[in-house]
Amino acid sequence: MLKKLIVASAALLAANAVLAADYPDQTITMVIPFSAGGPTDTIARILAQTMSKSLKQTVIVENALGAGGTLAAGRVMRARPDGYTVLLHHNGMATSPAMYRKLAFNPLGDFEYIGQAADVPMVLVARKDLPPNNLKELIAYVKANKGKLSMGNAGLGAVSHQCGMLFLSAIGTPITTVPYKGTAPAMNDLLGGQIDLLCDQTTSTTSHIRAGKVKVYGATTKARVASLPNVPTLAEQGMPGFEMYVWHGLYAPKGTPQPIIAKLGGALREAMADPNVKAKFADLGAETVAADKATPAGLQTHLKAEMDKWGPIYKKAGAFAD
Repeated sequence: MLKKLIVASAALLAANAVLAADYPDQTITMVIPFSAGGPTDTIARILAQTMSKSLKQTVIVENALGAGGTLAAGRVMRARPDGYTVLLHHNGMATSPAMYRKLAFNPLGDFEYIGQAADVPMVLVARKDLPPNNLKELIAYVKANKGKLSMGNAGLGAVSHQCGMLFLSAIGTPITTVPYKGTAPAMNDLLGGQIDLLCDQTTSTTSHIRAGKVKVYGATTKARVASLPNVPTLAEQGMPGFEMYVWHGLYAPKGTPQPIIAKLGGALREAMADPNVKAKFADLGAETVAADKATPAGLQTHLKAEMDKWGPIYKKAGAFAD
């Protein structure tokens, strides 16, 4: 029996080696759970273009919306484990287990990890004619107009939703929250004055801040954002400990051969080291991650830590969806 198992294992390893040697010989699909034109979509398209060069095969981006990113994750989980379908997801991969009573996948058990891809700061912005000029004035204004202001987000489970929850918890004052189907429509309504506030990624806010189309109240990071050096952090304005950024991870279906994971990981790390990618990310306010983070172990460790961090917070508030 032992001999048969050894032979079977050897045969499987040999088959995987042959498969990896020919990989990739067709288009790779990078599935993202959010709308075209949004922050994660922007990150994905930069990565796809650069990884295509490394892999010598086209990598296309496919937007699979719905259920706070869980539909896209579930689809990739069920995909054939051959390296031709991968998932780029953000913080939502860690918060989904606490947000949904019924979840079709286990982030820690149903995927192969390729590596982290990008860290993106967030900023608190408002319609440009909102009266307060700094965070202290904003908090006072919100309290004086209790229940009269609105705060948009990109939908249930979006990082803008998560950031908004943290902000409202920090100031202890209710604001009407308005969920949208993606970042783009939320930002459009902020620009049009239909909503008052939005906490979102620099990938979607930086150009509007620079153009003076929105009013900015602070960054959610420990240090100031390099691309927005004149924007103070929320922490330095009297909200200590308020830290949030968007991290992205690249995943493959469970059972994808490790030689293929290694090739995908190599292409990801090449992208993280590419000066053009660094420049494009920097212009958006995003950052490429260090080489040790762009690895299976780096992503798995970070995902587990984020689940441990945010799980209790979301569960305390109660499950949000079935």
